Amino acid sequence: MSGFANFGARAYASVGVETGVSVSTPHELILMLYDGALESLRLAIGCITANDPIGRAKAVSRAARIIDEGLRASLDHKSGGDIALQLDRLYDYMCRRILQGSTDNDAAPLEEIAEMIDGLRSSWLAIEPGAHAAA
Repeated sequence: MSGFANFGARAYASVGVETGVSVSTPHELILMLYDGALESLRLAIGCITANDPIGRAKAVSRAARIIDEGLRASLDHKSGGDIALQLDRLYDYMCRRILQGSTDNDAAPLEEIAEMIDGLRSSWLAIEPGAHAAA
């Protein structure tokens, strides 16, 4: 397993997301992180609607950790250049908005971030290694 894949697997496991991490490619690990963040955001939104502050806090914390300790920490600033810098800033923004939504008990910021994560996930999926070779 490459250095990135090892790091990605550790980052993925550190934020409490499980499922085939040891056999996943780095590309798949990022997809799993996006999926985990989306799942947690949707759960947090549901907890806000259901007036469940404990569930909201847990789901928001998990989403923020996945974004910060998983997605943001896995950025390769040396090779990624400006794209890595822009993603770093975007992930920082996402974490701040998630915290704001939780503090205000407002689903709108969480919905905004879920939409952004979904867009990033779709873009990441479109650049799957080997996808163009098979076409």
